[in-house]
Amino acid sequence: MPGSAAPLRRAAQLDERAFAEGGGRPRSVLRRRLTWLTPQLGAHYRRRWPAYAAFFAAVYGFHLHFTFGLNASPSLPYMLFLVVKDAPVVRGDLVAFRWHGAGPYPEGATFVKIAAGVPGDTVARDGRAYFVNGQSVGAAKTHTALGRPLEGAATGILPPGRYYVHATHPDSLDSRYALTGWIPQERIIGRAYALF
Repeated sequence: MPGSAAPLRRAAQLDERAFAEGGGRPRSVLRRRLTWLTPQLGAHYRRRWPAYAAFFAAVYGFHLHFTFGLNASPSLPYMLFLVVKDAPVVRGDLVAFRWHGAGPYPEGATFVKIAAGVPGDTVARDGRAYFVNGQSVGAAKTHTALGRPLEGAATGILPPGRYYVHATHPDSLDSRYALTGWIPQERIIGRAYALF
């Protein structure tokens, strides 16, 4: 703000004058301001502590049950997701899970995909095309955009605690590839809801 430095400069000059006249060590402007402010802050917090406590309890409670997921790739047509932690995942739901650390992404990165297959579903393959219960879930490419070879994923019946995930984009790194594979239950964060 224009002119806001003038009072501080004036206070510093007074401190310097007091020091020069033998008045002892000058008090800093900050210390003087804090001395004046501390009782006011104390009164403020004593009056408002229930509101602050409720706010922090709400943040803590939100963090226990919810989180946000951000989609940094074009694999899905959404950018931001609300994730309900430990919510049961049903076929067709958006599901958030933690990446296992292979390939180009760090371990623990949050991925959001569609749960195309749940335990008991059948994953089949015809050439490079993949199917879950007879429904197409895309074709696996042979190489990445950088020219690295891509190995197709396993087929068969999804065992308990395993999910087949996919996304609508043809370049999605999903369960079509051995690099991603079937997602174990322990890596599932919860059900995701697209915000925008």
